[in-house]
Amino acid sequence: MKKRLPEGTEKPHDSIMQLGSLMFKKTKSSLPNLYDFSQWWQWSIGVNWKHPNGSESTLKGKENHPVVHISFEDAQAYCKWAGHRLPTEAEWEYAARGNKTRSTYFWGNDSAILSKMVNSWEGEFPVNNTLEDGFERTAPVKSYPPNDFGLYDMAGNLWEFTSDWYNVNYYNEFVANKKVITNPKGADKAYNPNNPYLEEKVIKGGSFLCRDSYCASYRVSAKMGTSLDSSAEHIGFRTIATPDMLLD
Repeated sequence: MKKRLPEGTEKPHDSIMQLGSLMFKKTKSSLPNLYDFSQWWQWSIGVNWKHPNGSESTLKGKENHPVVHISFEDAQAYCKWAGHRLPTEAEWEYAARGNKTRSTYFWGNDSAILSKMVNSWEGEFPVNNTLEDGFERTAPVKSYPPNDFGLYDMAGNLWEFTSDWYNVNYYNEFVANKKVITNPKGADKAYNPNNPYLEEKVIKGGSFLCRDSYCASYRVSAKMGTSLDSSAEHIGFRTIATPDMLLD
């Protein structure tokens, strides 16, 4: 933290300098703006993937839910153990789109059926969730229809890590130079003017917290950046294995 915080920043109190993760919390009333995400996130000591809803919680009953409270470093460690890897942003988006290469969502362009296709937020964010889609937080995998490739939960439920650095200039440079690139591997380094002290990785897919009035990141093209060592209740991952990896 000392390396990443601006010079002169006051050291956080020792009481919160313990292992934990970010938990979502509803607000009691409407918010005048949705720019300050600290209004609905709370640092919770003792929370991790084994204790997803509090330090005393367990995985009982969540065997079919996606794993949460995973940092990029955690995901990389799992990939090393499993002999898999994380997808690039381009690979992830190709897989998510299926055969619908020009539509907004993996099922097409009809937002009216969102609650039937995606675990997202219905109602006023972050005050009230109407549960129109059936779930308030994570949903078991395969709760919604798959895309054209037979892949489930490529929108909503959890943000998913990719291997790409979050660099706001990477694809803009190709557009500016009218350059076509096949199977892009991502930027060499991170760049986000809104978070200049962080190195971030691209996350895709949106989560159960996405709402059309807030982020609408269940759109296939949407993405965000998140730091390597941070975890939260709405971030997870999926791995891929290519033929060459399987042969090894």
